[in-house]
Amino acid sequence: MNDLIGRVFDFEKRVFPSNDLYAKLAVDGQSPKALIISCADSRVVPELIMQADPGDLFVCRNAGNIVPPFATQNGGVSSTVEYAVLALGVRDIIVCGHSDCGAMKALMNPELLEGMPNVAAWLRHSHAAEGVVRAGYGPLANNERVRAASLENVVVQLAHLRTHPAVAAGIARGEISLHGWFVDIHQGVMLGLDGETGRFLPIRDDRPLPVALAAAQRLAMGEEYAEAAE
Repeated sequence: MNDLIGRVFDFEKRVFPSNDLYAKLAVDGQSPKALIISCADSRVVPELIMQADPGDLFVCRNAGNIVPPFATQNGGVSSTVEYAVLALGVRDIIVCGHSDCGAMKALMNPELLEGMPNVAAWLRHSHAAEGVVRAGYGPLANNERVRAASLENVVVQLAHLRTHPAVAAGIARGEISLHGWFVDIHQGVMLGLDGETGRFLPIRDDRPLPVALAAAQRLAMGEEYAEAAE
């Protein structure tokens, strides 16, 4: 802990005074380029992975990178999503999972949750991912089941995101793109969900970025039907 406190002093004395960006952000406010919902795992640091500067990312971290489906009951993730879209005008939302995820280990091995009722209740938002792995995959070793669950969990949480009114409206207007990412912390590799194939592909600088749901207007009723109704 003393080592961490020492870094706070270093920030105050050396980092902050030498970085004009903080002064600009304090005056102009924030305009983050993306909202990223990632795991609270201490090994996964979104700002470091994306080499982001202060002000670049609006970050929400929790156990299992979970986005509960929208409900009238208030929650921290729901409020963060709503604020990012409606107040900050974020147009890219990333759900980022990772390998060796403790939450996904517990999801696939419920005995690990003994004595942790709050974690068990939180992970109910990932039960669909568990169901996909158990019913849709063949026999897997435990580490393979956890990896499959971690990937499927990203897909499930992206589906939950679309139940949030601010996100749904932005998607319908063609203003919001959704991204599903996965950090392999063993290999230092980033994977992205390709919405067309449903598979996670390596993110490479010489290939198009895999996008789970690209920005495009998505209105269920065409103009011809609206004109007929008039």
